[in-house]
Amino acid sequence: MANRPLYTPSDKFPFVIEKEIEFQWYAGFSVSQKQKSISSLHTEIIGKGFGIKPLEVSSKSKLDLGVALSAFNLLVLTENGNNIAVENIFQAAKIFKRGGPYKDLLQVSPLDAKRDIRLKESGDLTGFQGREYVWPLEPKTLFYDWVYINALYRNIPLANKVMDYDSFTDIEFNPKKSFNCQARSVALFVALRRTQQLDEIIGDPFSYRKLMLSDLDKSPSQYKIPVQQSLI
Repeated sequence: MANRPLYTPSDKFPFVIEKEIEFQWYAGFSVSQKQKSISSLHTEIIGKGFGIKPLEVSSKSKLDLGVALSAFNLLVLTENGNNIAVENIFQAAKIFKRGGPYKDLLQVSPLDAKRDIRLKESGDLTGFQGREYVWPLEPKTLFYDWVYINALYRNIPLANKVMDYDSFTDIEFNPKKSFNCQARSVALFVALRRTQQLDEIIGDPFSYRKLMLSDLDKSPSQYKIPVQQSLI
């Protein structure tokens, strides 16, 4: 048996409901074994009434949509005309006590970006360099979700298709080892679109942060930390 989180969109802050699901795990690294585990997970979700139409968001998904939504495959068209994967942008934005951001990670494969040794040898993570300012580490998924929902918003076909699903999983994600999860980001996207808040905050990091921090009385300038160079 194993446990994985299920992410469900919500119309109330923080807009994503997380629930741990126990299911039959099929050991092995092959895609077929991963997909057996996914089927088992989704059977539990549907059987216990936690979701009607769950979607696996990862490269191991049985559906092309789920594979396309992987942070390794979801691309952002930059102002320079380059298509860059969400994973690259996230890894390249990391700032450490002894280095970073490593902008050259925008030019390598998503897997190479994630495995770059400098990400482990540059000391503690201190923030993320965005276009307008340095993003803080807390809330833990704030920056990753921001990059992801902006990328998905620009991909209209994918953005429309995800609205047909009511819950999201990522078989590869282990909350004991990391914080950011692409399935959670998709659930947040769906929630913000359903509540008609997405168009208002997309591309506006100040409005997004105010919304996600549930602190509407503070001025966005109080969160701003200027950067010396734009990431992309």
